[in-house]
Amino acid sequence: MKSLFNKKDVTSDLAKNGAGLTRSLTAKDLIVMGVGVIVGAGIFITPGLIAAKYAGPGVILTYLLAALVCIGAAFCYSEFASTIPLAGSAYTYAYSTFGEIVAWIIGWSLVSEYLFAASTVSVSWSAYFRNLLTGFGIHLPAALQSSAGTAGNPKGVFDIVAFVIIFLVTVLTLQGLKQSVRLNAIMVFIKIFVILLFVVVALFFFKPANFNPLLPYGWSGVGKGASIAFFAFLGFDTVSTASEEVKNPRRNMPIGIIASLLIVSILYGLVSFALVGAVNYKKLNVADPVAFALRVLHQDWAAGIISLGAVLGMTTVLIVIVYGGTRLIYSISRDGLLPKNLNKLNKSSIPVGSTIIFGLVAGVVGAVLPVDKITELVNVGTLLAFSSTSLGVMFLRHSKNTRDLKPAFRVPLYPIFPIISFIACVYLLSQLQVFTWKMFGLWTLLGLIIYFTYGRRHSIVDNK
Repeated sequence: MKSLFNKKDVTSDLAKNGAGLTRSLTAKDLIVMGVGVIVGAGIFITPGLIAAKYAGPGVILTYLLAALVCIGAAFCYSEFASTIPLAGSAYTYAYSTFGEIVAWIIGWSLVSEYLFAASTVSVSWSAYFRNLLTGFGIHLPAALQSSAGTAGNPKGVFDIVAFVIIFLVTVLTLQGLKQSVRLNAIMVFIKIFVILLFVVVALFFFKPANFNPLLPYGWSGVGKGASIAFFAFLGFDTVSTASEEVKNPRRNMPIGIIASLLIVSILYGLVSFALVGAVNYKKLNVADPVAFALRVLHQDWAAGIISLGAVLGMTTVLIVIVYGGTRLIYSISRDGLLPKNLNKLNKSSIPVGSTIIFGLVAGVVGAVLPVDKITELVNVGTLLAFSSTSLGVMFLRHSKNTRDLKPAFRVPLYPIFPIISFIACVYLLSQLQVFTWKMFGLWTLLGLIIYFTYGRRHSIVDNK
């Protein structure tokens, strides 16, 4: 009888050198991809919330602490990516170290992360875009502004803007990876310009007195704030899904993952420092603290630019999330755990089936469900992937299935970093709401039904 813990022989897939997908990405492309997906609406929202409720002017310390937690996971992802440069990210890593059933649970959790993250971002994109339209005197019918049950719009039925933006990003993804990366790069550079513009403007109004006291809520507030700041860094793991489409992946994957995280850490630090330096932290508990700060400083011209930057920021997030989600489904399907038509490639080496289905489901979910209902599954999938990858590094080095593979990058201070990263992820998992775990339990149950009725019987992994 087939074992639930059969491990994937990645050496045979590595010998094919990623046959099928085209290797076209450089380290620079990966860095742009990483910055594009990490720096989204979070940089325009979370600094104010954390400063006002948890850390005060010491908000920059919360981002530093969160960055240290993330860098541990990033190191672990980098060693895996340089050792097993295959599509699938944490799913493929788990398949090679823990076995099929664990890989399926991780992969299915990641599907929820990418799917619901795309839906959530599309709803936020819709809200920002409609605000821009309002500035031009354009108003959509109430029924098409949001889904049913959305606070503030009892007439909402279908969020047409959320659906359309997912549709457009899906069409862009179908045009080819290089085209998506090129457009993503343009928007990332505009987004960084907008962020730096805010920093420069805010620093002109910098008041040292705003940093007294530095930690009004004590060091415990820094810890609580870091748990929120941590989620502003999520997304760098998406870079690892591109392994089979990267030139010289053993060298470029670690560079892309770690460099993008370091760049984002600097940007978050600059924004939070400039924000609390220009406006007293007590005033920043608003939905749009960056734009709010500019309005308080009577710099309305810059506030409009920031809103545009937020729209562009979320567009780059959507591009990379849709890309990552489709490559994950492609990888799972290639192993036989999902229908094989999801891994078929067109003449441009694009997995059309997985791309269309992912975009369609994400678009419909974003259009018909309230945002507070579709964000619950994002964090669980991410943290499970982080924890399994952190723990998996130790199995990677000693398992007979992978120990002969030669990584181009090794986690420094091994095994300290992997252990700390694993413990930190488990701690953050324990802080999630009970409702979140109930939702995840239902999602996992659905996944197990699919696995035992289809995936296990069609898996191509050796049954010896």
